[in-house]
Amino acid sequence: MTSAQEPKALRLLPNQIAAAEHFYACFQASPAFIATAPGRINFLGEHTDYNQGFVLPAAIDRTLSLAIAPRTDDSIRYFSADFNERWTGSIASIPPALRQWPDYINGVVASFRNAGLPLAGFDLAFGSDLSMGAGMASSAALEVATALALTAAFGKPLDKLDLVRYAQLAENKYLGVKSGITDPFACIFGKAGNAVFLDCRSLKYEYLPVDLTAFALLLIGTGSTQTLTEEAYNLRREQCEAGVKALRKVYPQVKSLRDANRAMIEYSLKDRVPDLIYHRCKYVVEENLRLQVSADALRRQDLVGFGKKMFATHAGLSKLYEVSCRELDFLVELARHEHAIVGARMMGGGFGAATINIVRKNLLSDVMNRIGESYRQEFGSLPNFQTCQLADGADLSAVDQTNLGEMRYFGKL
Repeated sequence: MTSAQEPKALRLLPNQIAAAEHFYACFQASPAFIATAPGRINFLGEHTDYNQGFVLPAAIDRTLSLAIAPRTDDSIRYFSADFNERWTGSIASIPPALRQWPDYINGVVASFRNAGLPLAGFDLAFGSDLSMGAGMASSAALEVATALALTAAFGKPLDKLDLVRYAQLAENKYLGVKSGITDPFACIFGKAGNAVFLDCRSLKYEYLPVDLTAFALLLIGTGSTQTLTEEAYNLRREQCEAGVKALRKVYPQVKSLRDANRAMIEYSLKDRVPDLIYHRCKYVVEENLRLQVSADALRRQDLVGFGKKMFATHAGLSKLYEVSCRELDFLVELARHEHAIVGARMMGGGFGAATINIVRKNLLSDVMNRIGESYRQEFGSLPNFQTCQLADGADLSAVDQTNLGEMRYFGKL
């Protein structure tokens, strides 16, 4: 896309219309821009990104849309349709993180300001069809949409990788979560029908087509929200770093767990660190190897072989990295005994939320019935089922002030 590209009229999507309507209801004015960012799934590679390893995420057709308009003063006003809440502050005085939804917007604002990017006051409203706390990276979608909207509102275009970095900075610096790059990268670089095979060290990536003609992507929610806290997340990163420190005493060339192999873990690390550190590092090293084998399986369109690696990833996350829970383990074990499910694992960083399953389409209804009844008998409630498709990454639109049902389209990022 170039600045000289002539915008064209296009119908707004339902989430975009809703964001514009929420904005008008709150602020009695039309927004100037609408930014839309998708949620994401991660087929394999959880917790490998901050260890400079590989990941394999994909954007999905669940989105967050955010409407924005600049102001002529320093006031900033937000409205969340998902929470039906408002927040008001000043661009000159961003408060510390309060572990509430405005933090994800304020974190991006703070990262822009720290970088010296031009900002003034603005009004913002957003809503989504993403399940909050379900491991779909709803927070990353909000951060990406905010970053994209701010670049449009204040005339400072950024390339895609810069947008990723500002969204990640919001998590790392403002919220204090030492997360990796996977979520914002998937939200921005996603491509319909494809997973993104990303090297988190070099940031080189490859689109790998995922042929779902005969399969469905089924997300099964436990009914609880993801509860991997900042402390638990950061602790696991520190444990990995402790393993690297021990390895470097023997192998000075090891800069991260990306540089380690199985032999190093088994013969040089195991007897030098507590079992817990050994288990964390073992999972990461094995997961990086799984990622590379799994990428080859996708290149061959071998979804059955690919799915087996998903089951192995879940086992590692549950037993070695210890970020699963009883409900998730139960759902994956049910999936393991369903011949129609070729692969399954927990979604997101851990502790609750949902599982992702690759299911043969012609048997989808039967699978949901059996799993639903087994889960109800075990936990007393039915799980939540939803299917999704692999979708494109974030985009930006300029609103036609004369007709909220139309937009001047800027195109994909």
